[in-house]
Amino acid sequence: MNTKVFSMAFITIILWGSAFAGIRASLQGGYEAGHLVLVRYLISSVLFLLYAMWPGSKFKLPHKKDLVSIFILGWTGISLYHFALTFGIQTIPAGTAGMLIGSAPILTAIIAIIVLKERLTPLGWVGLGVGFTGIVFITLGSSGSSFSFSTGSLLLLMAALATSFFFVFQKPLLTRYNPIELTAYFTWAGTLPFLIFSPGLFTSIQNATMEAHLSTLYVGIFPACIAYVTWATALSLGNASTVSSMMYLVPGIAILVAWIWLNELPSTLSLIGGIIAISGVLIVNILGRKRRVSSEKAIASLNT
Repeated sequence: MNTKVFSMAFITIILWGSAFAGIRASLQGGYEAGHLVLVRYLISSVLFLLYAMWPGSKFKLPHKKDLVSIFILGWTGISLYHFALTFGIQTIPAGTAGMLIGSAPILTAIIAIIVLKERLTPLGWVGLGVGFTGIVFITLGSSGSSFSFSTGSLLLLMAALATSFFFVFQKPLLTRYNPIELTAYFTWAGTLPFLIFSPGLFTSIQNATMEAHLSTLYVGIFPACIAYVTWATALSLGNASTVSSMMYLVPGIAILVAWIWLNELPSTLSLIGGIIAISGVLIVNILGRKRRVSSEKAIASLNT
């Protein structure tokens, strides 16, 4: 993973990691879950619309042949993911939810190998396994309850699978559209199903606190808008399986932001899990990269 890919992915992970505290602050401040999702993506949709209308942006409309793919991916990666996440986390412990969502990098790697014919080195698989182990430690430290395979668990597994498909199948479209354009299409398509949460929206907004409004504005601009653009940029330049391994950092960043923003102190087990998850990312992106570079040099020397 080169420097630009790593930088774009790391910016995304920081913003997505901060989203958990922002969403929690908005919900505590009076927003209903469905209303919060709708407002977040209305904000994001408006921002992309302003960009598209901005003079000199050279924003182009999608080709007719890509419309079906764009709508399906928007409904999968935006609508289905956030719908399953929102309602799944209401019925099972947050720790179990984190572990299920934390399976996304492994699912992405498997799908990328099948669909995109990407190759992951044995060391890369070791890194993914180490990262998932870290996720398990984090969730055990945050939930304190045993895993229960319920309807909520199925919904969250569906969310992890949805975002994995979204990461992999958008990659071919990135050869025809720039990341901002493609993310705008996905956002507009994905926002439409959220309109079912419109009833009672204004009442929810009126009853919310100023902190909740500011938090909602933050999660609408940064995690829901900018982060998806930087993530699409990283995907357009790197392998989906390698880039997705960065998601193992999300729980650790979420713990740190929640500690600073909401004064929620992480447990010792969660901190250990964060260290393990970071180790997994380093194995995939640094040690794995060195191994690939060494192999490439060896092959080049044999050919000379």
